[in-house]
Amino acid sequence: MVFLGRYNKDWSLRLTDALRAYRTAFKTILGMSPYRLVYGKACHLPVEMERRAYWAIKTLNFDLAKALKQRMLQMNELDELRCESYESSRIYKEKVKLFHDKNIVTKTFEPHQKVLLYSSRLHIFPSKLCFRWNGPFIVKIVHPYGAVEIENPDNGKRFKVNGQRLKPFLENFDHQESNEELVDPLYRDVPSA
Repeated sequence: MVFLGRYNKDWSLRLTDALRAYRTAFKTILGMSPYRLVYGKACHLPVEMERRAYWAIKTLNFDLAKALKQRMLQMNELDELRCESYESSRIYKEKVKLFHDKNIVTKTFEPHQKVLLYSSRLHIFPSKLCFRWNGPFIVKIVHPYGAVEIENPDNGKRFKVNGQRLKPFLENFDHQESNEELVDPLYRDVPSA
């Protein structure tokens, strides 16, 4: 978390720290940090790296063939890391897809059934109490993979819609009105013990 000054004007000074924190943090989708994906190794502080870099330069620059072999091994390791991140990303996406698909309710419609159509127009001023379902419409043809052809009974127009935008219309729903009188409650004094 980045803490800014009193007037929030020093955010540009903290930007490099925030980017470094983001790039070195472990990402669930990749299974590693973006830094490790790009450079093939974990990120260390510059103080730790100074001594290792000096040692690497000292040992590898003596023999050019050895340095070339070491660099080829590093490039192969980088390719393996990228393949590992692709695999990790694929597994993560499969898990998310299974979770999402598990929560989808399959709807079945029959021809000549009355349905309501969800109004998916852009609502500039949405309100909570506005009814978003249009209809009723009559189902004419149920196509495979969720497409449904419906007809407007007012003008006879037919059109195809996604079955997820439909819900059954309950036509013969009995709404019973109750005429109960509301009475004020009676309060009794409770004797104190």
